[in-house]
Amino acid sequence: MEQGQLAGKVAIVTGGGRGLGRAMALGLAAAGADVVISSASDPGEIRQVAGEAGQAPGAGRILAVAADVTRKEDCHQLVEQAVDTFGGLHILVNNAGRGMTFISDRFLTEPTRFWEVNPDTWRMIIDTNVNGPFLMAQAAVPHLLAQRWGRIINITMNHETMRRAGFSPYGPSKAALESETIIWAQDLADTGITVNGLLPGGASATGMIPAEVPEVVRQQLIQPDVMVPPLLWLTSQAAGAVTGKRLVASRWNSALPAAQAAQAAMAEAGWLI
Repeated sequence: MEQGQLAGKVAIVTGGGRGLGRAMALGLAAAGADVVISSASDPGEIRQVAGEAGQAPGAGRILAVAADVTRKEDCHQLVEQAVDTFGGLHILVNNAGRGMTFISDRFLTEPTRFWEVNPDTWRMIIDTNVNGPFLMAQAAVPHLLAQRWGRIINITMNHETMRRAGFSPYGPSKAALESETIIWAQDLADTGITVNGLLPGGASATGMIPAEVPEVVRQQLIQPDVMVPPLLWLTSQAAGAVTGKRLVASRWNSALPAAQAAQAAMAEAGWLI
């Protein structure tokens, strides 16, 4: 996408302080969008990201807002901040999430079986990863419907990881988000609002990777910037007919025209029987 092609568009990126969220927020701003980013745990991180935006000609602004997506009031606050500060809302990126490090720092080598998971931790992860996107979409959709244009992008993960032993409740939570994606796409058919999933395509260099992972392995992790090209395409006019899909960012080939790169990286959301 060329610089400035999202000028006039306003986006929300939840969990925008680090990792995938940071990369996507900066990518949207670089394309000209004004962006609201949120964090429930570290306001300093999102303020730092906000300070990185707007340095290039034509770049959009980033507004940092402390908010917890598990709280209905906070979700509505994020939407209201976007509308009041930037004059509208067009794009919602449901990125905020909690991973397996909340279960154990050694979840890769010493899996926790589902009956060993603390129920409070289970509820916290499900609340953030499943209910958070629902509450954000519910707050945003009335504004998107009124203008008959919008993009909802849910950040999901590989189907293989959803099926991986010892990955409760993170795997089930992302499986639920995948289901939300395809159902919401159908609910919003013919409204001008699309709903799609976007995933890195493998283990990525984020805070969800435990400290015990050796440096040689960390060097092989997918970098968060891989999300930006497919994200910008999904938010473009060219993707207006694309809904209920999932794009694997690591399969995006930037040497191809965007439509061809998208086709190679795209599959149906959900599970086909």
